[in-house]
Amino acid sequence: MKKSDLPQKICVTCGRPYTWRKKWAKVWDEVKYCSDKCRGLRKSATKSAR
Repeated sequence: MKKSDLPQKICVTCGRPYTWRKKWAKVWDEVKYCSDKCRGLRKSATKSAR
């Protein structure tokens, strides 16, 4: 399978597209962020908004 044939999503934090990874196979529907950095930035942004 070519990388271009894999499913893609848009990162909630940075807005960049990212592709499916084998380690995300079981939880692909729950994946929202392209990286740990974006996940961390999203959490800190919600804390500072309070």
